[in-house]
Amino acid sequence: MGLVRAYRVIQGGLRLMLDAFYRQIEVVGLEHVPAEGDGPVIFAGNHPNSLLDPALITTSCERVVHFAAKDVLFKSRALRVVLDAMGAVPIARRSDHGGAVDNQDAFEGLFRVLGEGRAMGIFPEGLSHDEAQLARLKTGAARVALGAFERHPSAPLKIIPCGLNYTNRKRFRSSVLVQFGPAIVVDRDRLARWKANDREEVRALTDEIESGLRALTVNSTDWDTMRVLDGVRRLYQPPSVTLEERVELARRFAEAYDTLKDRADVRALLDRVRAYLDRLQSSGLSDRDLRRAVSAREAFARFVRHSIFAFVWLPLAMPGLTVFLPAGLAIRLLAPRFAPRTDVIGTTKFVLGLLAVTGIFLAVPFYCSARWGPVAGLLAALLLLSSGFASLKVLARTTALRSIGVTFARLLFLRRELEALRDERDALEASVIDHVGRLRPADMVPVFKDRAGAGRREGEPS
Repeated sequence: MGLVRAYRVIQGGLRLMLDAFYRQIEVVGLEHVPAEGDGPVIFAGNHPNSLLDPALITTSCERVVHFAAKDVLFKSRALRVVLDAMGAVPIARRSDHGGAVDNQDAFEGLFRVLGEGRAMGIFPEGLSHDEAQLARLKTGAARVALGAFERHPSAPLKIIPCGLNYTNRKRFRSSVLVQFGPAIVVDRDRLARWKANDREEVRALTDEIESGLRALTVNSTDWDTMRVLDGVRRLYQPPSVTLEERVELARRFAEAYDTLKDRADVRALLDRVRAYLDRLQSSGLSDRDLRRAVSAREAFARFVRHSIFAFVWLPLAMPGLTVFLPAGLAIRLLAPRFAPRTDVIGTTKFVLGLLAVTGIFLAVPFYCSARWGPVAGLLAALLLLSSGFASLKVLARTTALRSIGVTFARLLFLRRELEALRDERDALEASVIDHVGRLRPADMVPVFKDRAGAGRREGEPS
């Protein structure tokens, strides 16, 4: 019980920090996750964002999750306290020890966790990476699952694929979708196949995990292709969509690209979309700016509303902005230099931000207490809390203010370019909807039913 209490305290702290770091965290598929006490579970996730990936699974799945962590992290006393409280299991890696390693004790620890009906987390890709698609999965997750069930076959073991989709992995106040997929069950039949042919069944289970992850993630051959396909997705979708619908649509377009990329009409459409995106970028515009025509009066009214909102919060936010904003700018500049790899820039920003905020919350009240007494220190702490919250509000609204102000200016001074781009966007949207209607498999359930039949020729199945 002591471990669970410590875990819940750390889990709650992580949730607060992640809610501050991300603008939106959407969790989908919790119905696939067995409740605590309903049997052993392995959460198998993709790994695009270093330490933020296990933090998001930990705070989203509603289970106590024991992650495997590289053993060198346990050498730090501070980290060891946190890792032990989280029930982490140390794993030795060849890259950290310069040769062969013995992980038998680690595997036994993971088997024990699962044998007690608890949950563990693992990233079958191995290392975190910044590629545009899943890396080839290693077989460790399958071997742990089969080995654990062999020792404790009283209840089926469930592997839950976890898809982590970030709108911008490196950016503060971006969004992330955490999606849990249907369980892959390890039972006596699978165990019998494993004992009959170890290598074949391990590979088959690994492939099944990979299929589950691909169904929950957006995968593309390169970042430029993903950029163009994201443009196609924006052109196709209705004005208001959920993050889950957005990711599902992006995943379908990326999947369809592999089979349709050699068609002449598809290549021509993608070239037009690429040129449209380049033109938007060179003009300093976004696709959102063109979604619908906004009159100068409406733009000004929206500008005034957002101005009023921001200035209600601004007086309260000023102390926080004065203290936190310089630290935030410094972190933005320094994070790429401190990060050992590009895939850990987001994690580096998160850790540096946590250290900076903790330092500020300790230093400012301490200074005020030493200078003016304990009451002043308490008041300073309360002011920092309220002003920090207001700072988040103002920073978020300031971005919207700037966007609306720029849009208003463009409506006044760049109307000709805007209208030309809107005409091109309307033509592209119609072409994308037509292509999707003609090329979508007849048995595929559409994401948006109101656009399902568009583009099909007479006599084609709907």
